Amino acid sequence: MSELSPVFDGKIVHAGIFEFKELYKFMFDWFKDYQYLLHEKKYSEKVKPEGKVLEIEWICFRKISDYFRFRIRMVARFTQMVTVEIQREGVNVKRDKADMEIKFWCWLERDYENKWEQNPVTKFLRGVYDKYIVRSRIDFYEDKLKDEIDEMMTQTKSFLALSAHKG
Repeated sequence: MSELSPVFDGKIVHAGIFEFKELYKFMFDWFKDYQYLLHEKKYSEKVKPEGKVLEIEWICFRKISDYFRFRIRMVARFTQMVTVEIQREGVNVKRDKADMEIKFWCWLERDYENKWEQNPVTKFLRGVYDKYIVRSRIDFYEDKLKDEIDEMMTQTKSFLALSAHKG
């Protein structure tokens, strides 16, 4: 069985005006640009009197080597989502307004193909391999994953701030 090392968890909270389709595309493209395989595990939309409730869950994987891979779980929840009309450069445009929370959990996955799970001897050797041979590489990849998700969150916050400013 593969080993998952928790590397990071965090969230983005935002309330305001933005364009949902553009935000979705921005985040999707970010993961694709970083060569993640993206699996949309959930996409649900419920209409309520106070506005729509959207829930999205993505599981993203990126192969680093035959032994390591990055795994990110993203869960986004949009509540009280309504379409509003605003003026932009003298023209009425439609935008979305909602409260949102986007959560991220990140793991460094080792032996994701279960090659070292054949028998007790190889399982023991994997422990030795992890602890003494590739320890510095594990630390390096954990830092790299933290940096990537931090960049993703920073860019998403900037995108939301720019969207609110542009209207």
